[in-house]
Amino acid sequence: MTNNQENPRKEIKRLLAEDRLEELLEKAAQIHGHYCSYLALGVKATYAAFKGLKIGESLGMESIMVIAECNNCFVDGIQAVSGCTLGNNALIYKDLGKTAATFIKRKENEGLRLVVKSSEEWMKDVSLESSEAMALFDRALKKRENLSPEEEQRMKELWRKMSFRILRKPEDEIFEIKRVKPERLEYAPIFESIKCSVCGEDVMETRIRMKENRPVCISCADDDYWIVAGRGIHPNKMKNVK
Repeated sequence: MTNNQENPRKEIKRLLAEDRLEELLEKAAQIHGHYCSYLALGVKATYAAFKGLKIGESLGMESIMVIAECNNCFVDGIQAVSGCTLGNNALIYKDLGKTAATFIKRKENEGLRLVVKSSEEWMKDVSLESSEAMALFDRALKKRENLSPEEEQRMKELWRKMSFRILRKPEDEIFEIKRVKPERLEYAPIFESIKCSVCGEDVMETRIRMKENRPVCISCADDDYWIVAGRGIHPNKMKNVK
């Protein structure tokens, strides 16, 4: 068994200990798919929180947890560096629409909340071309225009440069940082699976519906469910999904 198999976060732990933020950002971008300022902010916030709370590494099993208050690029930077994700139940998502996160050491009951300050306070000296980058971003992401290959490459290059420059800024210039008393969070319970009597697929028992005294999944019951999408958490209605 290799060392990486024994500790899959060995490399991340080393980079954190050696203050290698640029390499941490590179690893985050492998997950996120591109470089951008808020991905860099997520990396920087996690580095600052781990240093402030004296966390050597995330040990998994919900010993270190993060409460994220948004669902934007910021959170991918946090997930990549902290090891806290939706899948391992160590990332809690609050749909508050704030670029903020609280990092928690559960055993010690210590917490650190970081909030990104208004970009007007720190963005202006991150890149001389920030106005050009924002203009291209608005066209591509807000207006959903099709950029030319040259424009798309230019936008990616500008945001890449801005991302790495953000890493070099002092933490207190871009974050409001406050020690907090963490709220009590339950450990993720383990639920049994029940087979849907219609489609035959296994379903978490808490998501089963009863129809004519038979267990059915939400899809087969054509019931309401919640979805996490770009706008945040909102209800959605299944229609004719069988």
